[in-house]
Amino acid sequence: MNVFRENTPLKENDICVVLDSSNNGFDYPIHNHPEVEINLVMGMSGKRIVGDSTEIYQENDLVILGPYLYHKWYGDDVLLNKKKPYRVITIQFDSKQFSTNMMMKDSFYGIRNLLKESMRGIQFTGKTFESARRIMIEMTENKGFENTISFLKLLDVLSKGQDRRYLTLLEFESPGPKANNHRIQIAYAYILQHYSDPNFKMSDVAEQVQMTENAFSRFFQKQSFRSFSDFLIDLRLGKACKLILETDKTISEIGYLAGFNNLANFNRLFKKYRKYTPNEFRKKYLQDGDFAWDQQVTPWQFVPSDVGNNEIIKPMIYSTRILHL
Repeated sequence: MNVFRENTPLKENDICVVLDSSNNGFDYPIHNHPEVEINLVMGMSGKRIVGDSTEIYQENDLVILGPYLYHKWYGDDVLLNKKKPYRVITIQFDSKQFSTNMMMKDSFYGIRNLLKESMRGIQFTGKTFESARRIMIEMTENKGFENTISFLKLLDVLSKGQDRRYLTLLEFESPGPKANNHRIQIAYAYILQHYSDPNFKMSDVAEQVQMTENAFSRFFQKQSFRSFSDFLIDLRLGKACKLILETDKTISEIGYLAGFNNLANFNRLFKKYRKYTPNEFRKKYLQDGDFAWDQQVTPWQFVPSDVGNNEIIKPMIYSTRILHL
């Protein structure tokens, strides 16, 4: 699958950029970029691709995406043909600015944690969606420093929001569970190092933390709120999805590299959790990734991923309204 890189309009001195688009279409490829993105779609339904997740969204959608997590939104063809009005507000920013001395204070802990979790893509609904939507609409008006405060308020709302759902499999981007227990940290580090070995098993981890297999099973369930086997399957399927999308390796090779020593079992589990067989999954994404990059609305906004960063080819004008903060 061809994943394109977006040349975003974010400038070196920007805190963030706000892109405000009405009825501007969804004619862009599956792409990624090093910036964090918060994307709000209002008044349109369609299909959304985030990493290894493909879902239908209805009427409204709000998602935060971590760096280099590839994505694309589609509008419903029927609604687009009917000229149904819709609006998309996108906020892009560099997460590195939250590693400064001030941002490392306790008050920003929730925001820093949100940015870590954004590596899996998070959808927000309910009261969190409504609060965030109001702030994002306000941010499309140029209010100077007030917008900087609104930006931090938006991140605070999202970091505290309970109406949220992860979009990608656990290890599509490797954030890991919240772990403040030293023993579970040791176990998790060992699992990450060995999970793709087809011969890896729970007793190996239990031995590392000096527990019996039964005791470790209960301990892991209590610490991570899921069974060890479910956690291991998520890790392996996450790696398999990345290999399917980013390499030309055969499905049998991918299954083995992801930790499955039985192709039939790999196919069965993949279909159970991803709703497609591995071959169907690859074919679907290849179709979705078809894009004539030399015919895009804003030339050089999206470039093949192997094109190096170059300010010379960065667009001077974009096809949407942009506010720099």
